[in-house]
Amino acid sequence: MPAKSKAQQKAAGAALSAKRGETKPSELHESSKDMYDSMSEKELEEFASTQRKGKPQKKGD
Repeated sequence: MPAKSKAQQKAAGAALSAKRGETKPSELHESSKDMYDSMSEKELEEFASTQRKGKPQKKGD
């Protein structure tokens, strides 16, 4: 399932970084923390690797 916006992709990247132990989960913002808790590393990789071209900055844009 690809990310729907650039913001969603960034949040997934931050959550993925925490899953891999590169950053602390306590440093995550709310949306990233929710992704960290509810998604697997593979799902986060799919979200974070989505092409940015043509994506809105936020989902509602």
